[in-house]
Amino acid sequence: MEKTIAVNRKARHEYFLEEFYEAGLVLTGTEIKSIRGGHAQFKDAYVDFTGGEAFIRDMHIAHYDHGNIFNHEETRDRKLLLHKKEIRDLKKKVTVKGYTVIPVRLYLKKGLAKMEIALAKGKDLYDKRQSEKMKDAQREIEKATKMRY
Repeated sequence: MEKTIAVNRKARHEYFLEEFYEAGLVLTGTEIKSIRGGHAQFKDAYVDFTGGEAFIRDMHIAHYDHGNIFNHEETRDRKLLLHKKEIRDLKKKVTVKGYTVIPVRLYLKKGLAKMEIALAKGKDLYDKRQSEKMKDAQREIEKATKMRY
């Protein structure tokens, strides 16, 4: 059973999402407690590769309310747990093909914090307009075909 904590709604608007991966997170005690309380966001977060490891940068996890002086830093870099082959493939695509890796969703799975990340390519302005037109057209079709009683 999965419990979704946070979703990056702007990701589908700003990027073409191509490949999805599930990654674990290395967290401290107060961070996981704060996430379970739903106090996490990754509006401007991205994945960076350093020394053969993947890190999530600029992800904000609020201080735990009942924490003490050992509370965590809110926007520290957090290590992502991925297979070595996945890290190698993602790093190669980011450097060679001009992709970026962004977080899409944060959720709890069997009590563990997991993050869905996606290989993404940025949209141009006309691509965003086209996406909006398609979404509006789909909404109109659904509205027209909806049966009324």
